[in-house]
Amino acid sequence: MRWWERQIGGSMRGRIIALLRRGASTVEELATALDVTDNAVRSHLALLEREGVISATGTRQGPGAGKPATTYEIATEAEPALSSAYAPVLHALLQTLAERTPPDQLDELLREVGKRLGPDKPKGGTLDGRVRAAASLLSSLGAELDVERTPGGYLLRGFACPLATLVRDTPNACHAIEELVSAVVGVPVRECCDRTSGARCRFEILRPSA
Repeated sequence: MRWWERQIGGSMRGRIIALLRRGASTVEELATALDVTDNAVRSHLALLEREGVISATGTRQGPGAGKPATTYEIATEAEPALSSAYAPVLHALLQTLAERTPPDQLDELLREVGKRLGPDKPKGGTLDGRVRAAASLLSSLGAELDVERTPGGYLLRGFACPLATLVRDTPNACHAIEELVSAVVGVPVRECCDRTSGARCRFEILRPSA
């Protein structure tokens, strides 16, 4: 059984997701397949739709002359979250690149990846606001961190790493995140991640001199 069939709010919601990944379905069709009432299905669909996992995509005319039934599908943006392939494929890709690419070229590639992940130009507002926006972005990617003020600017102090598996074998994968943070805050950023036990993000953000 896949992780989302067990953990995305109970096995019933997992079974609904599994059915919708095979194709659009109506409430009645799902209820029949799951051997539950229409109302039971509706309550789960409402939660999944609210969380952005599924979306109503059209209607289907059932037998008889009744009102067309709404059809539901997996939301396009939710599909990546239902896959466990991205991390191992990326890990294998980085290992292959590390074996076939000179270190300086690999580092350049990783930094380019970070730039592409970030905005074309920093948002406006204060540096403090942009630093906190960068922290929020890293948190959404799986980091767990605090924003600390320092004499020279800020420190993003992490307690976990969204790329922990990759960083163990390819430490300069952190440079992709360094470039991402720099693209958001618009000032120089220095990666100083703690790798003494596991992987913990650390990024120094320097306040521009007057």
